[in-house]
Amino acid sequence: MDPLAIAAVSGLRSRMQSLDLLANNLANTGTSGYKRDQEFYSLFSSDQASGADGGPGATLPVIQKQWTDFSQGTLQVTGNSQDVALAGKGFFVVNGPNGPLYTRNGSLQVSPSGELAVAGKYTLQDQAGNAIHVTSGKPIQISTDGTVQQDGGTLGQIKVVTLPATGSLQKVGDACFQNTDPNNRPVAAAGVEVQQGKIEQSNVPVAEAAMRLVGVMRQFEMLQKAVGISNEMDTKSIQEVARVG
Repeated sequence: MDPLAIAAVSGLRSRMQSLDLLANNLANTGTSGYKRDQEFYSLFSSDQASGADGGPGATLPVIQKQWTDFSQGTLQVTGNSQDVALAGKGFFVVNGPNGPLYTRNGSLQVSPSGELAVAGKYTLQDQAGNAIHVTSGKPIQISTDGTVQQDGGTLGQIKVVTLPATGSLQKVGDACFQNTDPNNRPVAAAGVEVQQGKIEQSNVPVAEAAMRLVGVMRQFEMLQKAVGISNEMDTKSIQEVARVG
């Protein structure tokens, strides 16, 4: 395979990965607390894509790594007492199937066992790491420090933490993250408010993501044409060699 085809195929692969990221971002624009994924491109020279007559090989585009943008989304007022949002840096802590998970999704529901849970799936933790039990059907009050009250009694305080580094956070589902580095220990969040009756929207800029999607699709089409041109050139070369022979 000639350098043109190798470079074009490498470009197609990286664009396919970009399309997957963009499509997933757009599909989750309505997911509360969702954080968009982005890619970091790099270049490398392929040993197999050596140039003609000992010239330099082709430089190929690749996605070196994928990273998550943890910037805060817009806080939307819902008026629902079971919706909470974080104003500032931090995460709610919930009980996942394999340990604690971290999320910005504050869409709370009451589980059948009477525990506050995020989206009715993962139980919300209090400061001691325990679940917060409430009476279903009765209103709850949540203060800016996360204290949950019902019928005038305090039921617990929502645990809000930050992590020194976010690079070790891997997505679990749409809006939860798992810490993969035991040395990156969570600490109590400072300067963050729990705001009841609000929900944090996805931080995906829809218009920008849609424009990027169109741009990547056009690049994909151009690279497909480049592969076709390379095949035509190879076919033409073979025909000409056969004719000379």
